[in-house]
Amino acid sequence: MRSMRTWVLAITLAAVPAAASAQLRTEVYATGFNQPVAFVQDPTNRSVFFVLEQAGRVRVVRDRTVLAQDFLDLTGAVLCCGERGLLGLAFPPDSATTGRFFVNFTDRNGHTVVARFRRSAANPLVADPASRFDLRWISTGFRVIGQPFSNHNGGHLAFGPDGFLYIGMGDGGSGNDPQNHAQTPVSLLGKFLRIDVSVSDSDSNGYRIPPDNPFLDGDPVVAYGEIWSFGLRNPWRYTFDDPALGGTGALIIGDVGQNRREEIDYEPRGRGGRNYGWRLREGTLPNVQSLPAAYLPLVEPILDYGRGDGASVTGGYVYRGRALPSRYRGRYFYGDYFGRAWSIALAISAATGEAQASDRTEHTAEFGGDARLGGGISSFGIDALGELYIVNHQEGLILKIVGPPVAPPTPTAPRIIR
Repeated sequence: MRSMRTWVLAITLAAVPAAASAQLRTEVYATGFNQPVAFVQDPTNRSVFFVLEQAGRVRVVRDRTVLAQDFLDLTGAVLCCGERGLLGLAFPPDSATTGRFFVNFTDRNGHTVVARFRRSAANPLVADPASRFDLRWISTGFRVIGQPFSNHNGGHLAFGPDGFLYIGMGDGGSGNDPQNHAQTPVSLLGKFLRIDVSVSDSDSNGYRIPPDNPFLDGDPVVAYGEIWSFGLRNPWRYTFDDPALGGTGALIIGDVGQNRREEIDYEPRGRGGRNYGWRLREGTLPNVQSLPAAYLPLVEPILDYGRGDGASVTGGYVYRGRALPSRYRGRYFYGDYFGRAWSIALAISAATGEAQASDRTEHTAEFGGDARLGGGISSFGIDALGELYIVNHQEGLILKIVGPPVAPPTPTAPRIIR
């Protein structure tokens, strides 16, 4: 039997609030994955998420349980690993009625494929492999985007608040973009692409080019019509600040650097046509300048960091949920593959929509340090309520970011039980 003094002491300690330095933590949401690279909410069922494994499987998590049957298995079509593999998954706004979804993967020849699939009619948690349709790029006539080297595949897919599909393409690889793809108007590499995939199944390309894409009028440069912006090295995870959750609709990009700087780029809603500067610039530092920019000006990142902090940025999300303390709402959370995580405040100009970053705060220790993040932060995820998740690549973990533990309520009429 515990003494009355011990019992009261236990209540008192439980009621002490968490320290200010430990306002956030992580809990394991799901585990047992092989090199996961993305965690995607099912837009038709809040209890379901999809986990992309780099080698080609799309796994299903329902109510925190990993199902035995895959949503989709593309291991026979995918070339893995390194920076290749199954890299992106996105559901269009009309997916509830069409059953469509899109994936980005490296094919067996090392090239990028963006393919459309449908869910099976019998079971929405299983895709129909026979429904595969590889997009054919209008500007080139090919169903692949050729990759001259094995790295910098980009690979992320995301639908913007305008309903269009945004595709982040790396510069084609090697080092310092030796073929200058990111500044070449007639290359899809090193760019953001923006396409309208709301076409009929009979459309031979699988998409059309939105009429307001920025380079269709030839100003400031004549370029492929799919291009939304220039000057990316390897955009590894980019997201939109979701207006449905109170966000601005801005596009926020984590672009992996060469060997000196990692960067975060901010693009106000609908502000295409930008040139983010690679390869002339790495972060805010000058880089290879033997050839001129495709056009000016070059847009500065809102934040960059050097090798003392990490070596491969992983873009995240603006937090718009309600479960974390209110001070985190509107902050942008991001990480580095090599096991560190931060958030920054965003001061957004009402006049221009541009953002300035401040108050960078590191969360590595409170998120679990090396024990939970050391296997590599390959991606962040978000659920329908705006709550955030971290994908651990090597450990095969999905972590949920949560607030401090809630103290149990203080008894109103405590009794001693002998």
